[in-house]
Amino acid sequence: MRRRGTRRVVVTAVALGSLVTVLGGCGGPDGRAHPDAPPSRRPVIEEPIGIPGVGDRWRRRIPADSRQVVAVYGDGRNSPDATVVLYSKSGTTWEPTRRWSAHNGKKGWTLDHREGDKRSPVGVFTLTDAGGVLPDPSSRLPYTRSAAMAAPRWWPKSYWHDFDYVIAIDYNRVKGAPPNDQRRPAGYSKGGGIWLHLDHGSGTSACVSLPKEAMAYLLRTLAPDRHPVVVMGDRADLRA
Repeated sequence: MRRRGTRRVVVTAVALGSLVTVLGGCGGPDGRAHPDAPPSRRPVIEEPIGIPGVGDRWRRRIPADSRQVVAVYGDGRNSPDATVVLYSKSGTTWEPTRRWSAHNGKKGWTLDHREGDKRSPVGVFTLTDAGGVLPDPSSRLPYTRSAAMAAPRWWPKSYWHDFDYVIAIDYNRVKGAPPNDQRRPAGYSKGGGIWLHLDHGSGTSACVSLPKEAMAYLLRTLAPDRHPVVVMGDRADLRA
């Protein structure tokens, strides 16, 4: 393995807080309103400028320095279908920049993921490492190219290109390692090897799959200095 800059090559909706604007008014020296002043107005409280469909439980887990969120909205707790929206933070506002159809685990979602359950874990996870079978498409995340990531040829042919591009989801893995690193800090029973990868048209083992053009765009857009994360789950759990 050798590095060039941030590249590796192997040859083989946020708790932003309420923005409160208090309209000015005249008060007496003791803080009470002047008797000749008009009736006071209540403070104007603006709604938090967050990520639609993501409740406080998950917004609070988005790091304060994150400026990019990949939101995965699962259609239902037991559904393999999802929508992915990329949000970028501008000032105090999260703005949607791209949207794609996607898939998640064949059996849907879980708050307690286990190896082999065919469900994607609900949660907020950092995105730090990328790679794939294909050459680096100018990824801003550290990118490991390796033929070892190729899907086994005993899988259906429609799955063979799933791992042409991948972005590791930092669920039960070692950050800074290639996506196919097999270490599982929380133990193997908790699963691992959960990625964003290319779509084959149906549910996955636990990963989130997107069209090839979407993966290429994310690789060229997600940047370490913007601290990207994925917020993922079925719509009901995400609203919690």
